[in-house]
Amino acid sequence: MLRPVAEPGDNMNVMRYTVIDRKGAVSFIAHCDAFNAMIAACARNPETLEEFLANADAYYQSLQDYVLFGLAVFDERNGPGNYRAIHAALDFCPPEEQPVFRVVDDVTREASLRPVKAGLIIFNLRAKRIIQMQNSYSELKRSGRIRVFDGTNLTNVVHKYALPAEWSVVP
Repeated sequence: MLRPVAEPGDNMNVMRYTVIDRKGAVSFIAHCDAFNAMIAACARNPETLEEFLANADAYYQSLQDYVLFGLAVFDERNGPGNYRAIHAALDFCPPEEQPVFRVVDDVTREASLRPVKAGLIIFNLRAKRIIQMQNSYSELKRSGRIRVFDGTNLTNVVHKYALPAEWSVVP
């Protein structure tokens, strides 16, 4: 299974994604090609991170496994009130190599709002809002077509998507 981040030497093609649902926020770094898959995922009105990732995985395979596995590692190494492991990782790792994490305190909140390479996109599932804090990758379109990534390559399979009217896009 291919990790959904850039290949070595291709770290310019990554950005930070932060997803907010009713349980909290999760932040991760992934390849820019996953960007449109996540927009298309919002077209299906997900309410939870798990629904969002399942929807996105239909267009960009391995993203769901990457994020959920990363959260399992985060949960194993960090406990309530003891976030030394994630703090150390955020201090030690270059931004484009930072692990998946939950937003649990001021340090992780600040990191979740810090753009990486091509930018930072926030998907607020509760408010049905996509916020482009910084996006030098591509224009966010409310509707479009997306080529499916099969976990290894972009395929010739194309899907159409359209964000429902209740979703807002902030710059």
